[in-house]
Formats: sequence, C-alpha cells, structure tokens
Amino acid sequence: MLTQKIEKKLNEQIIKEGYSSNLYLAMASWADTEGYAGIAQWLFAQAEEERMHMLKFVSFINERGGHAIVPSFEEPPAKFDGIKVLFDQVLAHEQYISGSINDIVGLAISENDYATHGWIQWFVTEQVEEEASVQTIIDKLKMLGEKNMYIFDRDIMGLRGAE
Repeated sequence: MLTQKIEKKLNEQIIKEGYSSNLYLAMASWADTEGYAGIAQWLFAQAEEERMHMLKFVSFINERGGHAIVPSFEEPPAKFDGIKVLFDQVLAHEQYISGSINDIVGLAISENDYATHGWIQWFVTEQVEEEASVQTIIDKLKMLGEKNMYIFDRDIMGLRGAE
C-alpha cells in the first residue's frame, strides 16, 4: 500500500512524464516541418518512450492500492531555435526528470517503502542512459557545427543506443 506522500509524488511524476512525451512530440513535429526527418523520427520515438514511462507510473500506483490521476498537460513550445539548441533543451529536460526520479528515491527511502524504492530503480538506470544518449548527440553536433546536417539527420537513429 502506498503512503499518501508517495502516491502524491508518483502522481506528480505522471504529469512530468506526460509533459515529456508532449514536449518531444512538439519537437518532432517542428523538426519534421523543418526537413529533419531523421531527427523527427528520433524525437517521435522518444515521445512514445516517455508515454510508456507515464503508463508505468499509472499501473504501479494502481497496483499498489493508490489512484493514478491522468492530468491535462501544459502545452509545450511549438518552435525551436535550431537543432543544437533543441538537443540542449532535451538534455536539460532529461536532467530535470532525473532529479525528479531521485526525489522519488529519497522519499521512498524516508517512508521505508522498499517496493517503490526497488521499482523506481529501473527509472534511475533509464535516466542515466537517456542523459548519456542525448549527450552523445550533442557531442556529435559540436563536432559538426552547422555543417553536414544532412548526414547527421540521416544517421541519428544509430545514436539512440541499446534501449
């Protein structure tokens, strides 16, 4: 059984994961309309992955006797200031999500909720992978500068890593 504090924190994470999905969907749409089909494909995949994360939280809350709340989500931006800036924003957002996951870990420990603590470890590992994946993309973009975006766009799906 979840404590009220844990249930509240997990429901807050549903909001963050759902917003993440919508943010990456908005980024994908922008990239697609700017002619970056490969980058759009990468972002569409990220959007779907974040949606699955949200659903994991919904299921876990309900399985543990809580009540998952499906919220409305804040509208994400529709335009972005270039590919490098976009991926810098993705990294910053993933770091924000990592902090939020770490907050859940801390609360689970303080509440002696070992089931939640064990379950959330998957997300801890996932966030390490997410940040590393985006950092790899940013590193490649730094090497390229604003040149050769065609080749980068074509090859980006190979940079996703093993997921």
